[in-house]
Amino acid sequence: MNSYQITAFGRPLELRCTAEPEPAGSEVLVRVERAGVCHSDLHIWHGFFDLGGGKRFEMTQRMTLPFTLGHEIVGEVVAVGPDADPDLVGTQGIVHPWIGCGSCHACAAGEEVRCAKPRTVGTRRDGGYSDHVLVPHGRYIVPYGDLEPGLAATCACSGLTAYSALKKLPRMSAEDSVVIIGAGGVGLACVGLAGAVTPAKVIVSDVGGTKRAAALAAGAHAALDGSGEGGSAAIREAAGDRPPRAAIDFVGSPETLRLAIDSVDVGGIVISVGLYGGEIAISTALLPLRQTTIRGSYVGSLEELRELVGVMQTRDVKAVPVTTRPMAEVNAILADLEAGRIVGRTVMVP
Repeated sequence: MNSYQITAFGRPLELRCTAEPEPAGSEVLVRVERAGVCHSDLHIWHGFFDLGGGKRFEMTQRMTLPFTLGHEIVGEVVAVGPDADPDLVGTQGIVHPWIGCGSCHACAAGEEVRCAKPRTVGTRRDGGYSDHVLVPHGRYIVPYGDLEPGLAATCACSGLTAYSALKKLPRMSAEDSVVIIGAGGVGLACVGLAGAVTPAKVIVSDVGGTKRAAALAAGAHAALDGSGEGGSAAIREAAGDRPPRAAIDFVGSPETLRLAIDSVDVGGIVISVGLYGGEIAISTALLPLRQTTIRGSYVGSLEELRELVGVMQTRDVKAVPVTTRPMAEVNAILADLEAGRIVGRTVMVP
């Protein structure tokens, strides 16, 4: 089995050849056909997440090297363990990577993204930057029908993350608006999916002109650069008579979260998704006085992935732009992503 692995944090991934794994118990072995490259892969590659105030979450707390990245995976089941359904062999599907321990109260409720001991493919278990990947159970293989395989791969993270965040919005009308901060792969997926979830107008803020243009092409009502002084005022002006009811921050920096909080109306909801890192000071008095809700949203559930695939198949949504490149270019792809040169999503072929 050929895999591109982290052998030292921050160093180029190395191509390593190992024995093809044999599935045990309920495991299934998937031959990888497409693997998306996510911005969170950059954090894992560098070995930490910035928690602000000089604090870091070190990846050594949850993984050992060498390690294979990749949690946006489409492929075909080619072998199953002795406790798995043999009829799964030949199934083509999206790998739902956000897998819990299987025994806690959250997992029992079908909310594995809340599990305190997850077994996530590509962040805790070896992932899809490879030609094969082991998945703990066949139920995590979601058929994608006639979706293009590269687009289907993005559903596992960028699409699912966007969809789950949109479902947390309040009930809104066509006169209302929602602010989407960050028009990267997840933000653009959100713009494209928004019309299937809410009638509200979509206002996008991004510092990149190319990404703002992509947001407009994906159906945004307006796209502007809200960074710097006057950003929230510009967003409110774009919203018209009613200030935005909600904002979704797909960046997660101190500046973008502040922009989200300052942009929404009284009683507004701010959904924080991005993992850029940092911390901000919040006035505890203004939270109740302005009746602001701030909540986090992290990827999505297996049931939400199934819902998303159904939406993608049956609704007229603007798909996130997908570029396909050979997996052998993985280090160049990571460099392009880190430098902000990628619009939409890059999906690799082994």
